[in-house]
Amino acid sequence: MTTMTRRTLLRAMAAGPALALGVPRLACAGAEFSYKYAHNLPMTHPLHLRAQDAVDRIRKESNGRLEITIFPNNQLGGDTDMLSQVRSGGIELFTPSALVIATVVPVAAINAVGFAFSDYSQVWKAMDGALGAHVRERIGKANLYAFEKMWDNGFRQVTTSSKPIADAHDLDGTKIRVPVSPLSISMFKALSAAPASLQFSEVYSALQTRIVDAQENPLPIIQAAKLYEVQKYCSLTNHIWDGYWFIANARAYRRLPPDLQKLWETAFNDAGMLQREDLRKMNQSIQSDLESRGLKFNQPKADSFQAQLRKAGFYQEWRGKFGDEAWGLLEGAVGKLA
Repeated sequence: MTTMTRRTLLRAMAAGPALALGVPRLACAGAEFSYKYAHNLPMTHPLHLRAQDAVDRIRKESNGRLEITIFPNNQLGGDTDMLSQVRSGGIELFTPSALVIATVVPVAAINAVGFAFSDYSQVWKAMDGALGAHVRERIGKANLYAFEKMWDNGFRQVTTSSKPIADAHDLDGTKIRVPVSPLSISMFKALSAAPASLQFSEVYSALQTRIVDAQENPLPIIQAAKLYEVQKYCSLTNHIWDGYWFIANARAYRRLPPDLQKLWETAFNDAGMLQREDLRKMNQSIQSDLESRGLKFNQPKADSFQAQLRKAGFYQEWRGKFGDEAWGLLEGAVGKLA
């Protein structure tokens, strides 16, 4: 029988920090590069599952030369913490929402302009095309490397504890949690709501304790984070589309030899395309599941929200902030906004 002494335990934790956090990790003996990848989602979310597939593929096809350990579910901190860590090199990979990375690269938030995209055909035309290339170039200037394909986070919906949101006037005075994003704050202020920026890791408790009355997220996040336990209504506003940029510390990217750079680029982009399809299929059944858990749905029309945003000068203001070049690329995919 082996006795687990304090010294033995400390050595085990030092050798495998992911095990101490409850994350399975394969032995990395012989790995030339051992990288850490962090995200804020549960292990059941399609992003985690497809990222794990990509990590396994990279390990296999590199013959163990590149080992990547995944730290899911905010294990290494909130979004702002992880973004800071990937910039400094404390972690090598991170998948922030575009709204999160926009705190460092402001133009990254352009996909989150309120009611800009009417459907996914417009989303991928923009983000797989010239607008996405423009944003990646700007991300590169922040000591980060952005993979070509964005991963889907979905259209965002509003949930509330007190009443459904049928039109723009129903948001008057509503205390709503939004990401740490100037664009989100600006949009909900223009809609006369009272937005509060909180880390995603704080959302459930803030709703539970009524620090805020409402929040907005895509349906898979509402389901995975069990927000239906602390909310009563879900209004399918589709107010913004949000996605995840798969990013790496630029120095960590450059340390890899060309064959490994190509491998992880291919593996993560391929996995991202599969994750998009996973999320599409999931959204087909997720509303029924949430309804069965007591969440009540309604379908507001976009017209009153768009009219209010135009009246408040929201589109004109953000055209000025993003610049004519980026705004022109957006309107080239979705049509005239301002």
